[in-house]
Amino acid sequence: MAESESQEGNYDDRGNKVQNLKRDMEELLEKMEKLTVHAAWMAYDCIPIQTNPDLHNAMQRLEEAFLMCKEQMEKKWQEVLME
Repeated sequence: MAESESQEGNYDDRGNKVQNLKRDMEELLEKMEKLTVHAAWMAYDCIPIQTNPDLHNAMQRLEEAFLMCKEQMEKKWQEVLME
């Protein structure tokens, strides 16, 4: 009797492990799909930059302006918190 209960417990554990494995595999597949799409968009974005150097320079200036603005916003936010 105890032996059949033990086998049922092992079966349940195996079932849970299979379910966990399925869930983990689905999550990994979803992450891989997102990474693939992200890589494709990065490659797509690189084409105009390589063909038009002015666009690359403009993007760099835009990024620098964004970072400066972000820094100023953080400073202002710290000032507001201090008041």
